[in-house]
Amino acid sequence: MLFGSCFSENIGDKLLDYRFRAEVNPFGILYNPMSISRAIRRLISRKSFSETDLIFHNEMYHSLMHHGDYSEMDKNVCLKNISERFSAAADFIRETDVFLITFGTAYIYKWKATGEVVGNCHKIPADKFSRFRLSVDEIVAEWSEIISEIKSKNGSQNKRVKFLFTVSPIRHWKDGAHENQVSKSILHLAIDNLQSRFDDVHYFPAYEILLDELRDYRFFAEDMMHPSSVAIDYIWERFSEVYFGDRTKKINEEWLQIFRAINHKPINSETEAHQKFLEKTKLKMEAFFEKYPAIL
Repeated sequence: MLFGSCFSENIGDKLLDYRFRAEVNPFGILYNPMSISRAIRRLISRKSFSETDLIFHNEMYHSLMHHGDYSEMDKNVCLKNISERFSAAADFIRETDVFLITFGTAYIYKWKATGEVVGNCHKIPADKFSRFRLSVDEIVAEWSEIISEIKSKNGSQNKRVKFLFTVSPIRHWKDGAHENQVSKSILHLAIDNLQSRFDDVHYFPAYEILLDELRDYRFFAEDMMHPSSVAIDYIWERFSEVYFGDRTKKINEEWLQIFRAINHKPINSETEAHQKFLEKTKLKMEAFFEKYPAIL
């Protein structure tokens, strides 16, 4: 189960492409440790969402706990999309044994009307929010509780629940260059502290790989902030090297050939050659799933 900033989305998409059972950001992209912990607490409690959780701004309904991907002009559609995803994720979290969490920033925004930490401001005027920078101790205290609670609830049905933390390499320039560095440092120190407290807490250096190993702007997208597809593929390879055994790597390679065939875009889909290609791909898929029935 993956939560957090864009790196969780990038790795999550790769895991789904390779047929892993994964739930990726059920609240949409979240950037700070407190927004992520609020989402996880809500899932654990199974407290569903209602109309009172929505706000109306710029002709659309929004949830302050969710990314803008869930915002809709129709209130019922907005609530339906949130509720369906929430219900599935609330079931999924109870059987999850690996959590991948990506922190993006130590800065949080609180909705002044209620004091709640928001996941997204939805372009609502800034005077409706209060902005704070979390401390290392605040993050460690909150996440020590979350980790302990998940381990106690999931430990009985899973041998060991593991937590893999990363820090997003994407710079938050709106915070300012220096403030961004301070923010990232706080996140690094908090994760390091959590590692010292829990045996099953680990760190994957996506931040260091992009900014140190791939320190060339050809590895960045056009905005010069987000990693390019080449960089994402490279980080995925490093991720695979560290966390996948030989059997998993072999299965991944077998599936990759089929995946590429499925996503192949022909010049003309009506040709006899392409129809034969589709039939061959279908047979390969059937053989793959027969060979590995546990893969959905």
